[in-house]
Amino acid sequence: MAQNVSANNSRSPDPVVVGVDFGTLSGRAVVVRVSDGAELGSADSVYRHGVITAHLPGSADPLEPETALQHPEDYREVLRTAVPEALRAAGVAPERVVGIGTDFTACTVLPVTADGTPLCELPDLARRPHAWPKLWRHHAAQPEADEINALAAERGEKWLARYGGKISSEWEFAKALQVLRDDPGVYGRADRWIEAADWIVWQLCGHETRNVATAGYKGIHQDGEWPSADFLAALDPGFSGFVRDKLAHPLSQLGERAGGLTARAAAWTGLPEGVPVAVGNIDAHVTAATAQTTGNGRMLAIMGTSTCHVMNSDVLAEVPGMCGLAHGGITPGAWGYEAGQSGVGDVFAWFADSYVPPAYHEEARERGLSVHDLLSERAADAAVGEHGLLALDWHSGNRSVLVDHDLSGVLVGLTLATRPEEVYRALVEATAFGTRTIVEAFADAGVPVHDLTIGGGMVRNPFVLQVYADVLGRPLRVVASEHSCAVGAAIHAAVAAGAHPDIHAASAAMGGVREGTVDPDPVRAAAYDGLFALYTELHDHFGRGGSRSLHRLRALRNAALAAAASGGEGER
Repeated sequence: MAQNVSANNSRSPDPVVVGVDFGTLSGRAVVVRVSDGAELGSADSVYRHGVITAHLPGSADPLEPETALQHPEDYREVLRTAVPEALRAAGVAPERVVGIGTDFTACTVLPVTADGTPLCELPDLARRPHAWPKLWRHHAAQPEADEINALAAERGEKWLARYGGKISSEWEFAKALQVLRDDPGVYGRADRWIEAADWIVWQLCGHETRNVATAGYKGIHQDGEWPSADFLAALDPGFSGFVRDKLAHPLSQLGERAGGLTARAAAWTGLPEGVPVAVGNIDAHVTAATAQTTGNGRMLAIMGTSTCHVMNSDVLAEVPGMCGLAHGGITPGAWGYEAGQSGVGDVFAWFADSYVPPAYHEEARERGLSVHDLLSERAADAAVGEHGLLALDWHSGNRSVLVDHDLSGVLVGLTLATRPEEVYRALVEATAFGTRTIVEAFADAGVPVHDLTIGGGMVRNPFVLQVYADVLGRPLRVVASEHSCAVGAAIHAAVAAGAHPDIHAASAAMGGVREGTVDPDPVRAAAYDGLFALYTELHDHFGRGGSRSLHRLRALRNAALAAAASGGEGER
């Protein structure tokens, strides 16, 4: 069911567009006025199946460790519920909608038939895990990613440096190779291997399109080429035709029109048939338009369950540990850089949900606060370093700059006097240190970061924003909209519909940031320099080869889990 409906009192007759953001746990639709970006109404739709990690729906068979799947019907349900509900909330007649745009988590990828049917929806494949969409945070393909990286380094593949020296287990090739290795039957049945960002557009306009962003960042498409068939055959002879048979397709630029809404999709959404549909896009990348960061050197950090850092530049450089580089990957005509952190809001939620004492939850309920608000309030006034703690923010592995999802979280300095709010603050600081590590990597590689803007769910937490400003030692701009991804999708829809000439113009008219900035406190910023030096020391010890202890712990855990699931047969 649609939830969290919001609207303002505006009932302007001006043309509007709809943006739909498909996140990790839910989807959101927002109705946006083309002329000035005013948000007229929004609605959420929570995924009924959420993130599938333990077992498939209707099955008791355990899934292997690090699996993260989703149900494609949850995505369609967003179109059927959130879009019509957002229109009702806005008081907007469907005939006023001139375009619809979408964005998606990436790399969330799925195997489909030639007509776009997900393999998990075929009765004979419904109980096969590899027939289901793999969410971005599916990390079970780490062995395949390691193999791809080792072979690429050995052969001197020129594309490897465009990804900071390593591709991720989250991306298209590693996940597809895992399917081939673990379930060749499913691999053979897949006519197409497609990002959910492109699949949802297929559902809307009735034919396949591929966007330049997911191809460049998640599909190893560089300088007009994919990895060669010779390279793929060296990985596995059965993988040689992967690009030709399942991946290759003409790429569309961001902001282009993918097609018109089909009759089926019109019935789902309540919009008129034929309404222009924008080419698919990545959630963080689409938000640059909302944040008005389409210019060069303007980094945007989308902070939610994870954080993605994106930035345009006129400089082409190799940044160690970045997630990727694609020409036109954020806006046409510029080099778009991406880096990221696999766990941010997820880390805070894990601690708040699992380790905060009942008394804190009770106080929060009595005061009408969330547990996060209470922990933030209690932690905010402490001096930097007062808690004596230091954490590594690797609870979901490290996306940048180490690109290693076999790493795990670390917390040092605990005593019997340590309070929950102190651990919470240490975790917030750890994620801020992770962002500073990324920003410094760009600067060291000759790709300057002129300013930093924050978007996503964390804009609602002043404590988190202040910690980031202090750790980074720079003012932060904050996106005005709390629906920044969905608004970004709407801005791209306006371009696809011809309501604005390009993304830069549409961003200027429809995007926006809050007045003022979150400024660093000079005393706290200086104190954080010392704590960041310790973070870097710990970061390099556990993450750059000084110690393999985290990898050995992960291997022991995975072996134990696999043995328990298979009656002692060990892991794959």
